[in-house]
Amino acid sequence: MPAQSYVRKNISIAWPLALNALLMQSMLMIDTFLVSPLGEVSLAAMGIASTIVAFIIGIQMALANGTQLVLSRAVGSGVEASLAKGFWSGMIINFSVAALFLTLLQFFDHQLIEALTNDTSLYKEINDYLSVSQYLVLFNAITQVIIALFNSLGRTKIPFKGYLIEMPINAFTSYFLIYGFAGFEGIGVKGAATGTLIAITIRMAYLLMCMHFSNEVNLPFKKHLDGIRHSIKNHFVEIFPVAANVTILSIGATVYQLLYSQLNINAYVAITLVMPWLRSGTQFITAWAHSSAISISQAIGSNKMDDLAKNVDTSIDIAVCISILCAVFFGILSLFIANIYPHLDPATYIALATIAPLYIFLPIVRGYNTVHGHVLRALGKTTAVFKINFTGQWVISIPLCALIIMVFDGSIFWAFAIQPFEEIVKALPFRHLARKSLKEFNADKAKKLMYD
Repeated sequence: MPAQSYVRKNISIAWPLALNALLMQSMLMIDTFLVSPLGEVSLAAMGIASTIVAFIIGIQMALANGTQLVLSRAVGSGVEASLAKGFWSGMIINFSVAALFLTLLQFFDHQLIEALTNDTSLYKEINDYLSVSQYLVLFNAITQVIIALFNSLGRTKIPFKGYLIEMPINAFTSYFLIYGFAGFEGIGVKGAATGTLIAITIRMAYLLMCMHFSNEVNLPFKKHLDGIRHSIKNHFVEIFPVAANVTILSIGATVYQLLYSQLNINAYVAITLVMPWLRSGTQFITAWAHSSAISISQAIGSNKMDDLAKNVDTSIDIAVCISILCAVFFGILSLFIANIYPHLDPATYIALATIAPLYIFLPIVRGYNTVHGHVLRALGKTTAVFKINFTGQWVISIPLCALIIMVFDGSIFWAFAIQPFEEIVKALPFRHLARKSLKEFNADKAKKLMYD
């Protein structure tokens, strides 16, 4: 595939992925905005309960991302049976994980709530929110695998339209359920969870309808029952490290926040204000990395790998360019952050200025690693990616961050500097493994990935 066609194809896949991620974050912000008039107790309760559900959903999305690679290879191969087996294997795995987590929440919800907070005034509202929101994991399991299917086909606009449908429904339904209407008193924080559940159900119905009417999708289940157990086993072996990778990184991010909470209050507030911007701004890099992995997986499936190394280099170069643009955006943000967040303590502004060079530089090296990680997963190196991330974060960076804060009583600069340091530590192994994997990759290795 010519470089220009490869880039154009990736851009067409990437921009809806990026907007999807931003819309997901916007929905969380909308729920917070709607619940905020109920007071601090309701906000805190929703925050704790939604963290539990978000953790599970994060694992489901990681499993779906692994499935997306399998389906992309099947799309590239043009073998209908491979696409069907990959889809149903991914659906069975994701839904089984959802059912497992739902069962655990049903039996251990009180113990989990008590482990997360000692404030008994929050227990009832957390339980109210969780009693409804826990069922999101079932609907999310179905929607995420369908989204992976359409992404693997390159039709990322369909999931994007699904989020556009879900977002206003979620906002309006949640508002009326929280505060009531026409004699209905409203059910408070439980209404926010119910509105989200209704909205995701409608999005699921939309995606199922798109599957039904799509000419590209023909996935009869009974026809492919033979060998499905073997397919599920191989599918799980490939995608489990992807889920494990996301889980350890997610837990690691939480540990960082807990360590930062040991700094003075102004330093902690500064980091808390910056983190949502970092998550949002880097979505474009992540979307490009996802689109690159989809295109590379399709090429592997079709056995058209003559331009594989060249296309990987193109993906890395563009990821670095996007990362630099992201860094420029954060540089501009640092100049106006006092206007965005007025009325803060002067010490907080000093803390924000202190870490500005670090959060401006962070997306450059993180973007470089992100695209390498996704390319390596497309090449079947999911376990190796997990090992690099685990070593860089848990063996080196988190212990060093704890040492700086807890033992040496280090400043906010050195504490926050561990995050870009972690990415620097991982960059060389990622680059070395990518070059080695590309050099060794051949038709036989591609064939081994096509286990369906």
